[in-house]
Amino acid sequence: MTDLHAISSYGPTAASTRVRLYDWVRFLGIEATHHCYAGLSNNRPSSIASHATTVARAESSLRRLDLTDQRVILSREASPFSRGDVEERLLRNAAHGVYDFDDALFHDQSRIRRLLGTQDKCRRAVVAADVVIAGNDYLANWAQDHNKDVRVIPSCIDPRDYVPKTQWSITNDAPSLVWLGSPATEQFVAHIAPALLEVHQRTGALLTLISGTSGNPALEPLRHMLRRVPWGIETFAADLASADVAIAPLDDSLYSSGKCAYKLLQYAASGLPVVGTPVGANDLALQRFDGLAPSTHGGWTDALTQLLNESAARRAGRAAQGREAVEHHYSFKAWKDEWLEAVGIKERHETS
Repeated sequence: MTDLHAISSYGPTAASTRVRLYDWVRFLGIEATHHCYAGLSNNRPSSIASHATTVARAESSLRRLDLTDQRVILSREASPFSRGDVEERLLRNAAHGVYDFDDALFHDQSRIRRLLGTQDKCRRAVVAADVVIAGNDYLANWAQDHNKDVRVIPSCIDPRDYVPKTQWSITNDAPSLVWLGSPATEQFVAHIAPALLEVHQRTGALLTLISGTSGNPALEPLRHMLRRVPWGIETFAADLASADVAIAPLDDSLYSSGKCAYKLLQYAASGLPVVGTPVGANDLALQRFDGLAPSTHGGWTDALTQLLNESAARRAGRAAQGREAVEHHYSFKAWKDEWLEAVGIKERHETS
């Protein structure tokens, strides 16, 4: 018997869907039926246009989907085209409807959202759900104005999926910085480009970008210090562990305040010293991981230079604290009972 119906607008290769749904199901070993719209890794207009037939079929199938009296968890949105009516129907008709979100979608003022009239979708889903799972306190505080049962469960990882560093001496002539993300968030790297250039001039540091394979004009000033590595489920952990210091820049927008610090969790699980912008969930995570938290370009330059010049023992100490904090605060094991209760699965599944 199916324990759960998991709904998202992305396929399992999209980070949010993987982290908030697929990885939980895999870790707990529960049976679930996944409804992932067109199965794309993103729903940018260009992706939708190039898969128009698949998207049309997905939209038709979703509008017919009937999960009345089923246990349902819906991540972010069911369709990029819905104005909230589909999400509202699926959650209200469920025997137990859970809405999960990990971004400040209520602050998303993108042109496509305005064009499609989907700005209110998140609120409608929150109102319709029996339980809301928010990825951090900022999101929960907003959701509590619309639903009486809101629970904070951070984005989690299984530390066993990562390759922890064992060597913290910088032995290469060029120290290695690393950033992991998607093309849609490379803008944050561009935001600190002047600081990265200054660090390169001071130390010779190079930056590895674990992301998409296409070039980004916004990163053109960094081309002489930039190396692109395509993200892969089998390779990203080793690519992270080979670096010396990891970065997690953000801007100071309302939308960024809802970010759930997922990059920092992956860095810490890899044993990397970290530098990040103290916005949203990043702030607390950086404190827990003994990371540095600059908020200006000069601060970024100084923070990165400091970590690269620290002793191997000091970087190893930061790494150990980060690994321990991930296990205690951000692992599936630490949050499994809360997640199962929120989703309405009473049986406690044994995980090794």
